[in-house]
Amino acid sequence: MKKLLIATTALVATAGMASADITISGHAAAGIYSGLDSKAASNGTIAAPTGAALTTATATAVTAAATEATALTALNTAASNYASARTDANRVLLAAAQTAYDTAFAASAAADTARDGKAAVAMTPSGDGIYSNAGVDFTMTGATDNGISFSASVNIDAGTEIDAGDFELDGADGGTAGLGSVSMSGTFGTLTFDDGGIENLYSDGLSNADVSYSTTVGAVSLTVAHDTAAASTGANSLSAGYTASGMAFTLTASEAAAGTSASLAVSYALNDSVTITADTDQAAGAESVQTIGASTTLNGVSVSVESANNSTWDVDLGYTAVAFALTYGVDETDGWTATATSALGGGATFAAGVDSNDSMYAGVSFAF
Repeated sequence: MKKLLIATTALVATAGMASADITISGHAAAGIYSGLDSKAASNGTIAAPTGAALTTATATAVTAAATEATALTALNTAASNYASARTDANRVLLAAAQTAYDTAFAASAAADTARDGKAAVAMTPSGDGIYSNAGVDFTMTGATDNGISFSASVNIDAGTEIDAGDFELDGADGGTAGLGSVSMSGTFGTLTFDDGGIENLYSDGLSNADVSYSTTVGAVSLTVAHDTAAASTGANSLSAGYTASGMAFTLTASEAAAGTSASLAVSYALNDSVTITADTDQAAGAESVQTIGASTTLNGVSVSVESANNSTWDVDLGYTAVAFALTYGVDETDGWTATATSALGGGATFAAGVDSNDSMYAGVSFAF
């Protein structure tokens, strides 16, 4: 997205702060869609744990059920007291008991799901519709006299949004201001705070983190993320990377209720146009999956192929000419997607896509 600096302010420091800049940028999009998937649905399932993980999940579910029962008893008592004497004090106690029970009920339901597994929620294609949305982003950056850089962001978005990459209908945005990340960087590394807004470093399908720390140790880049609200078995994820002689190694891992998930990926640039990739992925409670792939680009034409030992594969083709790009991808299910984008100038871009599920979108996005 093109960023345009249209407002800047200098703050005079009294405690080691040198200055700060505020950058304001905007974005908007509008178009049509048909048959997009609902983002709330899921094609996947949550498998029930086995072995030691099942024993742990069962114990957690039993404890959560007992806590829920205790909270329900307290709620019934508070309701009875309020029915007998409708005073302000009893009303406050009833509200507190209701909140405590709601929290205990949600925890118990989550524990039951972790123990028993969860069936997939079928994707439900949308009908035909029109999407339009707009937003404003405020990015604030600065630095202290002793060399510590800091930044924060706030965004305001409203309207109906689609996810063109996944052919999903995101639906209506809340239309409220949201606080983005707050970060501090220096010779010590980068410390980032974003309550529930930092993606799990192993998989974005797992719960988000609240705080992360990134640094470089020799030739190794390292990032650790922590979710303060998660249980001790699912609170941390990490990513480590190392590059040397045209080879890049990336290790990602995350804690989960069923154990530790980890993935090791390697890529090797044979030359300026051909890259070979391979990885092994061991998700907690599942069989490991090994994948190999290759990609090449020549005269605006790109080809990428990938195959795994679980009988899955992908082939992606692309063509780029000046400000115009075409892509086509197909996998082992014969599912395919085709997209086209064109830069119109002045921060405007046209994009359209269709897939094998009769989903489609077409529209224009703007960056201000």
